[in-house]
Amino acid sequence: MQAQAESGGIGDMRGPAGPKAALRARLAGAGGRALRGAVAGLGDPAAALVRAQLDLILWAPVALSLGIGGYFLWPGEPGLPGLALVAAGAVLGAGLWLRGAAWGLDPARFPAALLMLALCGALLASVRAHSVAAPVLGFRYYGPVEGRVVKIDRSASDRLRLTLDQPVLSGVDPARTPARLRVSLHGDQTHMDPMPGLRVMLTANLGPPPPPTEPGSYDFRRHFWFEQLGAVGYTRAPVMVLEPPAPGQWALAGHRLRMRLSQAIQARIPGQAGAVAAALMTGDRAGVTEATNEAMRAANLAHIIAISGLHMGLLAGFVFAAVRYGLAALGRPALIWPLKKIAAVVALLAATAYLWVAGPQVATQRAYLMTGVMLLAVLFDRRAISLRTVALAALILLLWRPESLLSPGFQMSFAATVALIVTYGGWGRVAPRIPMLARPVVMLVLTSLVGGMATGPIAAAHFHRMPEYGLLANLLAVPVMGTLVMPAGVIAALLAPLGLAAPALWVMEQGTRWMIFVAEWVAGLEGAVIAVPQPPAFVLPGLALGAVVAVLARGAGRSLGGLAMVLALGGWAVAVRPVLLIAPEATLVGVMTPAGRALSKPAAGFIAESWLEADGDGATRDEAALRPGFEGPRNARVARLPDGRALVHLSGKGAAGRLAEHCQGGALVVLTAKAPPGDHPGCDLWDETRLATSGAVAIAADGQMHTSAGVTGARLWTER
Repeated sequence: MQAQAESGGIGDMRGPAGPKAALRARLAGAGGRALRGAVAGLGDPAAALVRAQLDLILWAPVALSLGIGGYFLWPGEPGLPGLALVAAGAVLGAGLWLRGAAWGLDPARFPAALLMLALCGALLASVRAHSVAAPVLGFRYYGPVEGRVVKIDRSASDRLRLTLDQPVLSGVDPARTPARLRVSLHGDQTHMDPMPGLRVMLTANLGPPPPPTEPGSYDFRRHFWFEQLGAVGYTRAPVMVLEPPAPGQWALAGHRLRMRLSQAIQARIPGQAGAVAAALMTGDRAGVTEATNEAMRAANLAHIIAISGLHMGLLAGFVFAAVRYGLAALGRPALIWPLKKIAAVVALLAATAYLWVAGPQVATQRAYLMTGVMLLAVLFDRRAISLRTVALAALILLLWRPESLLSPGFQMSFAATVALIVTYGGWGRVAPRIPMLARPVVMLVLTSLVGGMATGPIAAAHFHRMPEYGLLANLLAVPVMGTLVMPAGVIAALLAPLGLAAPALWVMEQGTRWMIFVAEWVAGLEGAVIAVPQPPAFVLPGLALGAVVAVLARGAGRSLGGLAMVLALGGWAVAVRPVLLIAPEATLVGVMTPAGRALSKPAAGFIAESWLEADGDGATRDEAALRPGFEGPRNARVARLPDGRALVHLSGKGAAGRLAEHCQGGALVVLTAKAPPGDHPGCDLWDETRLATSGAVAIAADGQMHTSAGVTGARLWTER
C-alpha cells in the first residue's frame, strides 16, 4: 500500500517526493557522510541495514517490547547469573552500535542496536518487578481491617470496591501485611459515602490474589503485583469511618476533587446518563452499573467510559482549536503571536489538569503521554501526528511502566493509532476525489473501520468476544461524544464557578443519553456479540510483530510481516481447546463434549464463566452444568475421559471419606479437600494439596498435561 510506504520507513518525512527523496536529502548532509560511505559498495541487504539506522526511533519500542515480553514469558524468575549475562550482551550490543562504523562493521550497527534494546527491555522489566515488591497475603484471613481509601470502583458483580493502603490486620505482622488490599462491599452499605483519604475500619474475608483459572490464562497475581495489591476479599459488615481525609495530600486531593465533581454531575444529570457523563469527565466509573457496562461492551463502546486517548485527544483538541481560533479573532495581535504554540501550551495545561482530576490509572497516563508528546511536537515545529511521535510515546511509557505492554489498553491504543496514521498517509490524494460535504462522513467511517480492524483481534484475544455491530455503534455514538459531550463538559467546567453550567450540562445529558440508547439498541440486536475462543500464546505476539514489520520494513520485509500475520491467524483458527480443565482449588471440573464443555456443578461462577468464554461458548454456567457429560449425585460427579478412564469430582462434606470407593481402576479423581495420609495407587488423585502446588490443570485430547505452575514457573508474583 502506498500509504504504508509514505508512513512507514521514514515516518514523518514531508513533501511530495516521499521517503526515498528524504533519505537522499539526509545522506547528502554533513551528518550523513559516514552513512554514505558505509552504503557505497554494499549489497542490497547490507545497504538496507545501514539505511535502517535512520529509522531506529521507530524500531526502538519494538525491540524494547521484545525484551520486556521475553522477561514475562520466561518460565521462571531469572537469577543474578542470567541477568548478568543479559547485561553483558547489552553492553556488547551498545559497543558494536556506537563503534561499529570505526570497526568497519556499519551493517551490523542496526541489528546490534536492536539487540541492545531488547536486552535492556528484559533488564528493565526485571528491575521494575523487583522495585514494586510488596508482601502478598499467603493465607485466608477473617477479622478486622483498618486502612485508608485510595481508590473506589465497581466490580463485575456491580458492587462497590474500596482499595485501601496503609492497612492494619489484627494479629498479622506488619512485615507480612500487604501494602494495599481491595475489598468488595456486600450487604447494605447505603450509609457509606466513600471518599479517597478516609481512614476506615471493617471486618473482611481476605485471601491472596487468585491464580489463573487455567494454564496460560490471565494471571491476576501478576497484574496485582505491579499494583502492590497483596490481598482481595469482601465484607458484609458496615464500613466505619475512623478519620476524615488528612489535609495536604496532593494526590488524594485530586481524587477527592474527582469524587466531588462526579457527585455534582450526577446530581444535575440523573440516572445512568449522569453516571456516564461523570465517567467521561472525571474517570469515576463507580456509578455506571454492570448492565450499562455490558451494553457498552456488546456494542464495542466500552472505550467511551474508560478515559483513553480518545477522551484526552478530544479534550485537548477542543481546547487547542478554541484557543487558536479565539486568538485569531483578535485581529492584529494574531499576526504577531505564535498562535499554534500558545494553543498547544494551553491544551497541554488542560490535559494535565484532566490527568490530575481523572486519577493515576494507567490508561489515563498513557493517553496523557501520547497527547503530551503530540503537543510538544507542535511546540518544536514537528508533525504532531506521525509514526515518530507515536514511537516516542510508546518508548516513554515502556521505560516508565514496562508491564504496560501486557495490558489490552496499551496494545489497542497503539494499534489503532498506528493503523490510522498509516491509513491517513494517503488521505491527501483520495480526499480531492470525494465531494466536499461527504468528506467528514467518509473520514468518520474510515476512522471507525480502520480502528475496529486494528483493535478487533486484540480485543477478541483478551475478552473472547467480538461485537458484530461495533462499527455501526461507533458511527452513531462517537461523533456525538466528540461534537457535543466533551465540548459541553469543558464549557460546563469553565462556567461552573459562575453558576452558569446548566445549559452545557443539559447538552451533555442529551449526548450521554443518546450514547446509552445506541449501546442498548445495538446490544439488543440478534447476533450482536460473537463468542471467540482463546488463541494460543503465540498468536498476539505474532500478529503484533507481523504488523510492525509490515508497516516499518521495506520491500520483501513487508511481505514477511504479512505472512507472519496470516500464520498467526491460521494458528488461532485451528487451535483446539483442552478436553479437561481442573480449577486451581478443585472447586470445578470441566470436560469437553460434542455439545460444548460440561461442568461438574454450576458453582464457582467466575471460573466457570472464564472457561466458557475461553472456549468461545456463549452458554451460561447453569446451562453448561446441565449438559450431558457428568452424572451421579451432586457431591460425587462422574464422567468419562476420551481414553476411557473415569473422571470423578468429589466435593462437599465428607469428600475425603468417599475417596476409597472411587480411587480405583486408574480413575482421575479431583478431591475438594486434602486427601487422607498415605498412598493412593488406584487413581490419579488431584486434591487441594497437589493443586496448591500445580495450580489449574489442563489435559489435551492427546493426553498432554499442562499446569499453571508449569507454564509460569516460579515468579515473584507466584511466591507465597
